[in-house]
Amino acid sequence: MNHQTIDDRNTALTIEDFAALRENLHEQRLFRREQLQQLSAEANADAVPERRGAAHIEVRVRLAASARMVLTDVEAALERMDQGRYGACHLCRGPIARERLMIVPQARYCARCQQVREAYR
Repeated sequence: MNHQTIDDRNTALTIEDFAALRENLHEQRLFRREQLQQLSAEANADAVPERRGAAHIEVRVRLAASARMVLTDVEAALERMDQGRYGACHLCRGPIARERLMIVPQARYCARCQQVREAYR
C-alpha cells in the first residue's frame, strides 16, 4: 500500500509524517491498555468498600470509560491506516488537515465537521 501523501488542500502528509503518526497511535494504544489494566487492578483492590470513598470509585469509573473511548478511537485510526482510509473525514469525505492529525492523530473528522458535530450535541 502506498502512503506517500494524503492531500489536505494546503499541505500533505509525508511518508515520515505517516510513520510518526502510526508510532504515536501505537504508543497511545499501549498507554491506554496499561491504564485500563491499572484501573482494573485498583478496582479489585477496592473490593473492601471501606478502603475507598464513593468519589474515588466514581473518578476511576470515569477514567476507565474515557480510556476505553480513546482506545477505541486509536484502534479505529490504526485500522483506517491499514485500509488506506486514514486522513479522510467521516462526514464530508474531505481530507483532514495535517496540523489537526499531528495534534489529534485519531481524528475522524475535519475541523469544520467536528465543529458542526459539537454544535449539535
